[in-house]
Amino acid sequence: MTGDQRTPVDTADQQTAVLTEPQTAIVHTPTDETDAPRTTTGRGAAPTDAGGRKAVPARPAGPEAGAAGAHAAEPVGSAVRQATGTAPAAAEADSARTAPAAADVRPTVGREAGPAGPEAGVARAHAAGRSAVPPAGAARATTRAGTPQAPRTTPAAAAYRPPRPRPTLRLLGHLLPYWRRLVPAAFASAASELAAAALMATAAWLITRAAQQPPLAAVSVAIVAVRALALGRGALRYADRLLGHDGVLRAVAGLRTRVYEALVPLAPAGTPAFRSGDLLTRLVDDVDAAQDLLLRILMPAAVACVVGVAAVATAVALLPSAGLLLGLVLAVAALLVPAVVLALSHRAGRAEKAARAELAAVTVDLTRGAADLAAYGARGRVHERARRAGQRIAALERHKALTTSLGSAAVLLCQGAATVGVTWLALRAHTDGRLPATHLTVLAVLALVSFETVAPLPAAARRLTDVQEGARRLAGLLDTPPPVTDPAAPLALPADEPLGVEISDLRVRHRPDAPPALDGVSLRLAPGERVVLLGASGSGKSTLIAALMRFVDYEAGSIRIGGRELRACAGADVRRVITGMTQDAHVFHTSIRANLLLARPDATDAELRQAARSARLLDWIDSLPEGWDTLIGGDGATLSGGQRGRLLLARALLADPPVLVLDEPTEGLDPDTAAAVLADILDATRGRTTLLVTHDRSGLAAADRVVTLDAGKIRPFNAESLPE
Repeated sequence: MTGDQRTPVDTADQQTAVLTEPQTAIVHTPTDETDAPRTTTGRGAAPTDAGGRKAVPARPAGPEAGAAGAHAAEPVGSAVRQATGTAPAAAEADSARTAPAAADVRPTVGREAGPAGPEAGVARAHAAGRSAVPPAGAARATTRAGTPQAPRTTPAAAAYRPPRPRPTLRLLGHLLPYWRRLVPAAFASAASELAAAALMATAAWLITRAAQQPPLAAVSVAIVAVRALALGRGALRYADRLLGHDGVLRAVAGLRTRVYEALVPLAPAGTPAFRSGDLLTRLVDDVDAAQDLLLRILMPAAVACVVGVAAVATAVALLPSAGLLLGLVLAVAALLVPAVVLALSHRAGRAEKAARAELAAVTVDLTRGAADLAAYGARGRVHERARRAGQRIAALERHKALTTSLGSAAVLLCQGAATVGVTWLALRAHTDGRLPATHLTVLAVLALVSFETVAPLPAAARRLTDVQEGARRLAGLLDTPPPVTDPAAPLALPADEPLGVEISDLRVRHRPDAPPALDGVSLRLAPGERVVLLGASGSGKSTLIAALMRFVDYEAGSIRIGGRELRACAGADVRRVITGMTQDAHVFHTSIRANLLLARPDATDAELRQAARSARLLDWIDSLPEGWDTLIGGDGATLSGGQRGRLLLARALLADPPVLVLDEPTEGLDPDTAAAVLADILDATRGRTTLLVTHDRSGLAAADRVVTLDAGKIRPFNAESLPE
């Protein structure tokens, strides 16, 4: 990508994609005469809008969820899994939904997504789509030929599974590969605190000895030691901060990548187990808690242990009784007090994590579903939910702050008691002539400074509760099985030759106890054939696309690509040869050029222009002041519905896969423009294996074949029976 093509993706795109089930609301006014008003589509049949686009009523949420409801989340992982940045749309089989009540609806939540970070690069982060297509049933099925099928994952199994034991240790295991950077930081931190304690003790000895007016040579070593320790303490503290933060931040970045990679195979069918805001909290806050585990829990505990042992050993060497007392009080302050704080904070820590996840979900509803909430008069209800969640978090924070403060106060009491006790024992020994005056001051100061490293431990214990809960939630995410599992030895798929697709007796079921979404579907696409699949909303078109793109497993039947069984191929390989435009594919907050280059990062300007021309978007792009470098909003917020759809269509055509899938490519366009675009699509895909899924009958004369899908079954084409 040339320099003028590198348009940065915004921060919200880089961190997360909060995608939820689509709803219906007119959210954009068309910017040209050919575009119909943009709607966010849901599931189920409904009358079309003024532009000929089908509008689907939003589903009502439960009374507890209010207008926002429990939204399914889809991470940006699905973007990485597709060559053109698309994913199946919401499952159409669930079309029979209750009409929304005026004051109880689920809002549309935006779909802000983006690459995981600079390493991924805009060119490699493929746009995210949505799918509410649940995985097929879990029972082992058999094809009609008797071939056993691989087991599938049910939605229940794809949801929370009991985490493995000791999730905190598992979290630590993910961070251990960076120990080579963390160990020097730990040594520097311990050396810095030892230098501070030694500086105070040496200075106390020097002052006391100087009061006795000895020869200068008697205190020259102590003078040099004080200077060296003072300078060394600062240098070691700097090294501690530099090495510690460098190692911890690298470890957290590695953990975030690991979590991101775990999300990729879950999308899009496996992510409905998580709410969008909750998923965002796991990906950001729970991962960030790992740095507390290293930097603010383990390292302070290790340093306190080293300094405490050194202080007790020195005190024992000077006065055994004082050393034993110091060791006992240090043990109480370093072990008992943090243990009590940990026990008192444990329940509050778990409740706070849940409350923060709830607040994040409600915030997503308020920011992304504002139009729907306002339209149905439900904004006040969701605001009240957010207020209650905020109050709950504030109360839990006050409880944790009080517990930590009491723990810190207990450490201060231990420090004062140890200092008084050690000083009293030292005074008695000095009175008896068993302890020099210089040693008395050293013991008193040593008892005082040895608690400096113990003081952070109550706060570390309080943070440990957050880390434990975050580790448990991350373990639940990492342990979620993918809806579709790749074979151990996948077959290779040719990507440089025309491929045919053969579907035989396919049956897909959303849940084990649900009726089949597809049952007995058989369809053959010869290499280079353009087939139009017609069907109303809810007929199973998106379920068929999800099965073809290996996003959902099938219960029975067979799908063969180029003569190879789909289950025998890796999902990534399948999506390299079968991809295209699916409903609600994601548009990133970056330039038009960068959005198209997601499909083919090495595409030339001429190829970009040809793809835009085929989608009837080139004239509009050329009319823009900044042309191809024009920034568009998150998920195409600055585009009309028709412009956004044509941009996604251009991206699909630019990908040029062996098998092109186009799901409702003319949605959001007025009838005349839709017919013209459809004709251009059929002309541009001549000689390429193409499956065009639509409910629009206009402009189909150029297709090689037209079939219909009705109630999960392929029906003979009958133009009279199709809905207008």
